[in-house]
Amino acid sequence: MMAGMRIAIILLSLIVGFAPARAEPVSIARGDGPALTGELLKPQGAGPFPAIVALHGCGGLRAADGRLARRHRDWAKRLVGAGFAVLFPDSFSARGLSDVCSTRERGVNARQRARDAAAAADFLAAQDFVDKRRIGLIGWSHGGSAALAATAFERPVVTDYKAAAIFYPGCRGFVGRGWTPRMKTILLHGVADDWTPIEPCEQLAGEAGVEIVRYADAHHGFDTPGVALRTRHAAYSKRGDGVVTFGTNEPARADAIARVMSLLRGM
Repeated sequence: MMAGMRIAIILLSLIVGFAPARAEPVSIARGDGPALTGELLKPQGAGPFPAIVALHGCGGLRAADGRLARRHRDWAKRLVGAGFAVLFPDSFSARGLSDVCSTRERGVNARQRARDAAAAADFLAAQDFVDKRRIGLIGWSHGGSAALAATAFERPVVTDYKAAAIFYPGCRGFVGRGWTPRMKTILLHGVADDWTPIEPCEQLAGEAGVEIVRYADAHHGFDTPGVALRTRHAAYSKRGDGVVTFGTNEPARADAIARVMSLLRGM
């Protein structure tokens, strides 16, 4: 075979191998209200694949253009490329909500969203292409708080989560309340986070004996790709003035990706 043709075939295989998965809309039944919508992405083939329930933050599941938000697209591409099916349940649409970052009366709390996560896990466990013994959980920010509740207080019916990675959650409401995860769990948090401060999470992790990874100089949303550091107004802030900071921190992002992927591969 000519060298040029061999190189072309290799390049084509790489392109095909890293083609982005398409998000498939799904309906997720739950016992305490209308069905949730969700976005499901999975590798090619029959499986069974390990699977991830991924919980969006206070900004909702989608960007303004209707696609999955940037952070979710980035993680979905990575997870699917590594052989995981990924389900993003939308906790907001069925409740008539969209972005709740700027309102204190949010219309949905961590325990309710944890039950959404349980319904999503049960949905995955019922699919032939999912290895129901290997279902993990990821949550970010508002979804991170939901993941805290899901790991300790709200359990799926069919099969429990095998591991959980929780990014910059609001931890204050869990401190001193007996939070003890049932599975291997890591917290990943920026020391400079002025939206959901790290100190309550450090206390929570200490109470439960759970690993917390601290990233110096990292702010909220540090794992979202390509976001310059900026400020915005939010309902809650560490400083109390409603101004919060968010944006990418590349060293923290790279380390978090490596840690989370290692955790999930070990399920």
